[in-house]
Amino acid sequence: MPSFLWRLWSGLVLILLPSTLAADKESSLLQDWHDVWLFRFFLNVLGYATIIIPGYFLIGYFKRINYLETGRGICYPVIKACVFGSESKTGLLDDVSIAPRNDADSGSSARQAFKLVFCAAGLQTSYLTWGVLQERVMTRSYGASNPEEEGERFKDSQFLVFMNRILALTVSGLWCLLFKQPRHGAPMYKYSFASLSNVLSSWCQYEALKYISFPTQVLAKASKVIPVMLMSKIVSHKSYEYWEYLTAALISLGVSMFLLTSTTGKHPSTVTTFSGVVILVGYIVFDSFTSNWQDNLFKCKMSSVQMMFGVNLFSCLFTVGSLLEQGAFFDSLAFMTRHSEFAFHAVLLSVCSACGQLFIFYTIAQFGAAIFTIIMTLRQAIAILLSCFLYGHAVTMVGGFGMVVVFLALFLRVYARIRMKAGRRAPQPQVQKV
Repeated sequence: MPSFLWRLWSGLVLILLPSTLAADKESSLLQDWHDVWLFRFFLNVLGYATIIIPGYFLIGYFKRINYLETGRGICYPVIKACVFGSESKTGLLDDVSIAPRNDADSGSSARQAFKLVFCAAGLQTSYLTWGVLQERVMTRSYGASNPEEEGERFKDSQFLVFMNRILALTVSGLWCLLFKQPRHGAPMYKYSFASLSNVLSSWCQYEALKYISFPTQVLAKASKVIPVMLMSKIVSHKSYEYWEYLTAALISLGVSMFLLTSTTGKHPSTVTTFSGVVILVGYIVFDSFTSNWQDNLFKCKMSSVQMMFGVNLFSCLFTVGSLLEQGAFFDSLAFMTRHSEFAFHAVLLSVCSACGQLFIFYTIAQFGAAIFTIIMTLRQAIAILLSCFLYGHAVTMVGGFGMVVVFLALFLRVYARIRMKAGRRAPQPQVQKV
């Protein structure tokens, strides 16, 4: 019914008004609709659906005809890898010798210290640069020769997601070719679930910067442990330690102090603020699904780089398909040709994202998740300070104290988790038999 009314209204406009005026009016209305983030979100989802739905029926068809037994020809290996995968589910790591992380065998203290500094510097450089460029691209204009000119803003978050994914796909593909990987067993189509949620969470991350400040976004991402705990408590009836409730309460207090005392000069509208909150909630939901689905996929014993390649492969397929269907792909390329500064920023943004993922894998492999969490928590704090310095975000004294509370709570969580794991690994005293 709404589409019928839209066509009827458009026809009446064309009849009652001169053709040129009517075309301008309709184009203006369509542009106004395209400026609504929810409308763009549904357009993107419809674009992904044009790829997902045919793929769903194709997978069902190949399984129904038992293609694994009856298929043949040059397409058979591709279809088998995409739909069925390897039949072997265990022992997939036998092809690659993967030594466990062992502090005693990892070399001298100086060598370990150098590795730690290298990992920390790589993570901080990659993601701090990525954060600065992300805010620059989404909140500032290009092409203004002087401060009085308004310039032109880039609006298509999906194209930035595509740029990030195509470079990450290239880097992970080269890594898989140059370095020996475990034998792959999972059907390729299973990556599409994590890929779809990853694309949507990345889109929400970029889009949110149109409605909220970067420090607010970083704090919201840092506090996503709260909804995760609530969901686990309701759905899985999971119990938590007292220190987990304490740190969650401190994070809630710190975020509330920051949000309730922040100045609203840049985003005075409550509707705009509400839109930013809704988009951030979408980011947290999609990002949580991505990590949980990837945890299930890792049961097939694949490497992290193989996971990176599979997810980014489908992400590129989804985003480029949707961009072409909307006609936004070539519009974005035209924007890049008009503004060479934007082209440089977009490419550098993608390089930082891809390199950051590799540093994540290497840091966790060398030092474990706890050290990685500490480094990334420090990165979030530095990113807020850097954003306030470069882009002039005003933070009140109470808001600054709220940020300190949030990051102290995050460090307290890491410290308590390390102590708890150390207590569990403590060797039991052996009783000598007489």
